[in-house]
This record gives sequence, structure tokens and C-alpha cells, in this order.
Amino acid sequence: MFENLSDRLDRSFKLLKGQGRITEINIAETLKEIRRALLDADVNYKIAKSFTDKVKEIALGQNVISSVKPGQMMVKIIHDELATLMGGDTVDINIKANPAVLLIAGLQGSGKTTFSGKLAGLLKSKRSKNPLLVACDVYRPAAIEQLKVLGEQLSIPVYTEEENKNPVKIAKNAIRHARKEGFDAVIIDTAGRLAIDEQMMNEISSIKKEVNPHETLFVVDSMTGQDAVNTAKEFNDRLDFEGVVLTKLDGDTRGGAALSIRAVVNKPIKFMSAGEKMDALDVFHPDRMADRILGMGDVVSLVEKAQEQINEEEARRLQQKIAKNQFNFDDFLSQIQQIKKMGNIKDLASMIPGMGKALRNMDMDDDAFKGIEAIIRSMTMEERSNPVIMNGSRRKRIADGSGTSVQEVNQLIKQFDETRKLMKMMTGKKGKNMARMMGNMPGMGR
Repeated sequence: MFENLSDRLDRSFKLLKGQGRITEINIAETLKEIRRALLDADVNYKIAKSFTDKVKEIALGQNVISSVKPGQMMVKIIHDELATLMGGDTVDINIKANPAVLLIAGLQGSGKTTFSGKLAGLLKSKRSKNPLLVACDVYRPAAIEQLKVLGEQLSIPVYTEEENKNPVKIAKNAIRHARKEGFDAVIIDTAGRLAIDEQMMNEISSIKKEVNPHETLFVVDSMTGQDAVNTAKEFNDRLDFEGVVLTKLDGDTRGGAALSIRAVVNKPIKFMSAGEKMDALDVFHPDRMADRILGMGDVVSLVEKAQEQINEEEARRLQQKIAKNQFNFDDFLSQIQQIKKMGNIKDLASMIPGMGKALRNMDMDDDAFKGIEAIIRSMTMEERSNPVIMNGSRRKRIADGSGTSVQEVNQLIKQFDETRKLMKMMTGKKGKNMARMMGNMPGMGR
């Protein structure tokens, strides 16, 4: 995500290397490169020019203190202006009403139905809501079936009237059903088209008028770049929606939609989605996204993801086992499962400052732990709890059972033993918090 833009911006900052202060002369080439980087990312020309003009105005007005280099000052200015361009503040959705009615709009293929499922899952798991999904795409039978499948995965009911071809009536009936059955959030998935047409716009406008939703969210495929921004403007002119959702940020996106859409429609980006997993949905934080674009990582989001998976009682139990040098392969396997629940391994690692660029060309997918898990699962219960008994013949059996080599088994056992010793050393008074952290987020690799 934004890899090319990040590289181009990084190169532009280097143009100021060796300069003692920022002047109109030495900043000119840097601003030109930044503008080119934004245009290459499919940002609207007027927005790109306005952005660099603003950066120039701020930069030339700065008194650079001796301890801060011009390049560093420029990074700070660009960071703040990128965050401002994307909205500045984080804006939450309105779910205070009971039931809160959320209308989902967008073109066909933008990811509306998948987002509807993800949003329902987020409201259920993180906001303690009892959501109801509503299938109002009466033109594409697959959309109704897809919503049913997602609802089943999430254990969330889906309201359908498959014989009814009137989406306005379906939506109104669903809201009545929600009130009667005690659902406190209603998520209405609507129909889309391959392109904007009058019939679609009239239909979505009628649904909004009749159900009076508390929140209308416009879903855009971020891979479509500037086209997504243009589409958002047309929808906003008709619907006056409350927020934008960026989907498919894990694809080959240049970032133009994320950087331009707020300036064009003057509506906040509220969510971003990357990946097909139902938990791959995040609240959009402009300042954190600016951090990631500039290669600064996103430690806050990483910690939040970790906290969602950490069981406090399990953490205390694990700390006690580490202190007694009883941490075993069963404990390690449990920690792997927690890490996997946090999301894509490469995305998680890229949230650590400086790691994004280092990992860019590395093949790190959801199967990164597959070999380690296979080795551990090939061990007997006794071997997992007491690794010291694993002699040569046992290691050969484990390698054969896991489809790996004896060398790989040896390497894992050696790394595990070294990590366990390190954990034990760090359980003194000064190391308790670190030991607890390591117990919940093991960093051992193969």
C-alpha cells in the first residue's frame, strides 16, 4: 500500500540533504518531486498543486532550529499536511440510535457486500451491538447469497425477501423486524451498477428518503484511483452521505483515492479495508496513515490489534510459567494462534517503524507459521511439555511427520530454547513487563 508514493517522497526529502536551511531556491526541486509523486499516485492535479503550495508556504515560514535538519523539518511538514489532506481528525460512525440504521452505497464490484459483513462483525465484536444485515440488492442473486454466507460465518442474521423486488419496501420491513426482534443496528446492503446510471441513483435516493438512515456510507474501490474520487462526488451530490469507506487497500493501489477524496467531497474517510478476512476492517486514522505513507510505521494500531487478542488471565498464567522456566511448545503454539488472529503477518510487520521498506520484497503470507505449526503438532504431548527429551530418533520422527527436515526441527528447538532462557532472564523486577509482552507476542522465527 502506497509503496511507490513512499519511495518517491523519501527521495524528495534527500534533495535537501546537506542544506543548512530551507530557502525558496533549494526547496523548489523538492516540491517539484513531491508534486510529481502525488500525480503519479493518481492525485488530482489541482489538489497536488494546492498541497505543495501549502507545504511551501509553511516551510518558508519555519525557523529551523540548529538541531533539526531541513530534510527532517520537511518530513514533519509533509506528515502534518498529508494528515490534514486526508481529514485531520478520526471520525466515528453514528450508532447511538436504537436501532441505528446504516445505508451502504457504491458501484458494483467496490466491495459493498463484503464491507457490510465486516462492519456487522466489527459492531458485534468491538461495539457490543446486535446487528442485522439486510439484502437489498434485488438484481444480483449472488449478492443475496453472498450476504447469507457472510452472515453465517459471523453468526449474524440476514434479512431477505427474495420474492420481493422492491428494495425500499424490503428496507422498511427489515427495520420494523429489527425493532420487533431487538436488533440495535441495521446494515442495508444496496445494489450497484458497473457505472453510474439514473435508475440506480433514483433507487438509492428513494431508499435513503424512506428509511432516513442515521449514517450513509459510500464504499469505493481504492484501486480505481481518481475514478473513485469522481464517482464519490457524483454520489455525494445526490445522497449527501456521511462518510467514505476505502476497500482493497491491499491491492495494487497508488493511493490517489485516499489522498484526494476528502478534499473533493468534504466528507471523512471512516473505514479502510484490506483483505478478504472478515476482521480485515480498520477505523481510518489520517495521522496514522500519514505515518505509514512516510515509512514511520503505525505502532499504535499494532498495539491495538495485539490488545484485542490478549487474554489478561492467560497473560498472567504465561508470565508465571516463564518465571518458573515452564514455557513449553503448547504455550508457543497458543501464542502463534493469537498472532495469526491479528491479521496478515507482513502488514503487521510493516507497522513497525522502518520495517515496511525492509520487508517489501520478502514473501511473508498467512502461511508464515505453517512449518513451525506442523513441527509442533508432530510432537507428542510429552515432547511439547518437556523438549529436553527430544533425542535424534524423536527429531527424525517429527521431521518425517511434519514434512520438514531434521535441520529445520533442530533449528526450531534451538531457537525455542534460547528464547525461553531469554524470557527467564527478563522476569526480574525490571523485566516483568517485558516478559509479559514477550509472552503475548513471541517474535521467534525460523
